[in-house]
Amino acid sequence: QVQLVESGGGLVQAGGSLRPSCVVSRSIFSINYIGWYRQAPGKGRGLVAVRGVTGNTLYADSVKARFTISRYNAKNTLYLQMNSLEPEDKAMYYCAAGPGPRLVNYWGQGTQVTVSS
Repeated sequence: QVQLVESGGGLVQAGGSLRPSCVVSRSIFSINYIGWYRQAPGKGRGLVAVRGVTGNTLYADSVKARFTISRYNAKNTLYLQMNSLEPEDKAMYYCAAGPGPRLVNYWGQGTQVTVSS
């Protein structure tokens, strides 16, 4: 079992930055893939960025040049540095963990990101 607790969302103006975090209940090294998904109102939940246990990463094309996924192993914490935020990035952001880059067994409760134009 894995518990994921997100924090660090908020309201920011377009062009600004946020860095949500996800605290994981066990060692990140014990999880094959951990990352971030997002869901905007009226849309499905989609991958933003994931990181494998070996350090490999996968990003959605829409965020590749602006977002960076990273981890602080000693604190079992995952981060998503989001720069140059756009109104289209407004969504609930979920931390997720699972056996593959698009296979999720565990979800966090989400943290809201709102970008004003």
